[in-house]
Amino acid sequence: MRPLRYSINVTLDGCCHHEAGLLPDEESMRYWTAEMERADALLFGRVTYEMMESAWRKPATDTWPDWMDEWQIPFAETIDRAKKYVVSSTLSAVDWNAELVRGDFGQAVQRLKQESGEGLWVGGVTLPLALADLGLIDEYEFLVQPVLAGHGPTLLAGLRERIQLEPVDRREFRSGAVALRYRPTRVTA
Repeated sequence: MRPLRYSINVTLDGCCHHEAGLLPDEESMRYWTAEMERADALLFGRVTYEMMESAWRKPATDTWPDWMDEWQIPFAETIDRAKKYVVSSTLSAVDWNAELVRGDFGQAVQRLKQESGEGLWVGGVTLPLALADLGLIDEYEFLVQPVLAGHGPTLLAGLRERIQLEPVDRREFRSGAVALRYRPTRVTA
């Protein structure tokens, strides 16, 4: 069974909006590239899929855009070639090496987890909340940025029940960001 890892950038006050001053730097991009390379596939909701595709899909010209720094290209290449699953009730089709997940997404994700492999990676806000409520996330990874946003969507806002976590790993970055990795504590009878 392959684990489902939820990974996201977050501010010190819990904001997880990509426009809340969470600009990538070279060190964090290397980190996220390595994390995505550990996954067999990426799992996105519609909003995250469309946002990632607009930023990281290789143009038809086969040349990365001028706005992209050289150190961003390995991340772009990794996400561009990755297998993707998109949970959406509104999209009629997807491409960019993606497959549309329809119907009971909880059952679909459970089936994906039962396949052999290294793991699945999920990002975004809405879909991870629903997956956490279903108890399907096996690992939480937060790259906590030294920023106070003061506004925007917050991490797992609306979670139905408390999830107790145990620390697995911690890594500090030169920028002051800290990568924190946790696993849910399993209650055994």
